[in-house]
Amino acid sequence: MATTLAHRMRPTCLNEVLGQKHIIGENALFTQFVKKKHPMSTILYGPPGCGKTTLASALANDLHIPYRLFNASTGNKKEMDIIIEEAKMSGELFVIIDEIHRLNKDKQDHLLPHIENGLIIIAGCTTANPYHSINPAIRSRCQIIEVKPLNQEDIIKGLHLALNSPNGLNNEYQVEEGVFQYIAQLSSGDIRYAYNCLEVASILAQDSLITLNTIKQSLPKANVQFDKDEDQYYDTLSGLQKSIRGSDPNGAMYYLGKLIEANDLESLERRVITTAYEDIGLANPNACMRTVIAFQAAKTIGFPEARIPIASAIIDLCLSPKSKSSETAIDAALESLKTHPYPAPSYLRLTPVGLEEDERYNYNRPELWEYIQYLPDAIKNEQFYIPWMTSSYEKALAENYRRILKHGRTNQMKKLNQKSKNIYSRF
Repeated sequence: MATTLAHRMRPTCLNEVLGQKHIIGENALFTQFVKKKHPMSTILYGPPGCGKTTLASALANDLHIPYRLFNASTGNKKEMDIIIEEAKMSGELFVIIDEIHRLNKDKQDHLLPHIENGLIIIAGCTTANPYHSINPAIRSRCQIIEVKPLNQEDIIKGLHLALNSPNGLNNEYQVEEGVFQYIAQLSSGDIRYAYNCLEVASILAQDSLITLNTIKQSLPKANVQFDKDEDQYYDTLSGLQKSIRGSDPNGAMYYLGKLIEANDLESLERRVITTAYEDIGLANPNACMRTVIAFQAAKTIGFPEARIPIASAIIDLCLSPKSKSSETAIDAALESLKTHPYPAPSYLRLTPVGLEEDERYNYNRPELWEYIQYLPDAIKNEQFYIPWMTSSYEKALAENYRRILKHGRTNQMKKLNQKSKNIYSRF
């Protein structure tokens, strides 16, 4: 039976895989799995056509261990039982799980103990962000690895291989200069898309010559918007975020239109909600909330109508005041932790030991809470949060912040607990 060019060109070992040097380069994780013959369960996530399943099967081949494919969308519990029994008979089995984010709870519970004890090693493949879409029980047992879109050089290299390989077009066609570059620019890092373009062009070619015009005839509409004069896929997402940050609704609508043409609601949702909380944040928390609700509506109604609530949310974000104070605050705290990893003061601990009752945190005195010192003594005066005075909302927060900083905080819990309920004095 005839197979597609993309299928025929699929690598069978890690050395044949294009790109992904962070996974298969010298001393990278998969390379060490093979070198030390010690694989672990992994979750591979990335956009379509970047080689997730190919990487998993190539790893299994290089390890010389049997592997099975299981699709989380269509596979049933009976198929999983067969896989588990086979693993018990062989002592170890490598299982590639496509669309692992769709693995329901029953299948997860059935699989988890066998992943835990190493009887089954999985390579879960997904286009979804595993930190958002995969059950923590599965996630905690796996190494999370991002599989990145291929760059143009890798795509061009793959096209040359397909043109010359006996498994590909076997040198039966001539290709006009610029064709491979054009395909690579339009492929958005998707090698499968690139191979499909080349295969269709070979069918349309006259006199075994593939020209630029032939390629333009063969391109599906879904990727046409990413042409040679425009940004690639992830640059388009970046252009959208920067347009929102720069308060340009026209630029945002342009990049949104390109992404809608690509029918990529999932990436849009992740990027736009991140942008809302990163760049608008405390300047307009209601806009952040409205953005989440807009994407809930978009997922309910689907494209093409989904474009309407998404566009409304993005224009709202564009013209909203901006504040990065939340991001700056948590980043400053994380930076401090690198050199100041102190424990919480004893009176804040869940079960304080060796403290008298009046030296402990008092759950029944809410009027005292803003007077308590929460940071460890060594960094008690650190201020990670610096307000952005760009909106009336954050100005109100900043005013309350100034009031609290003015009266100060104390770690003298006994003295604080003895204060009357009418507490306004400074400590």
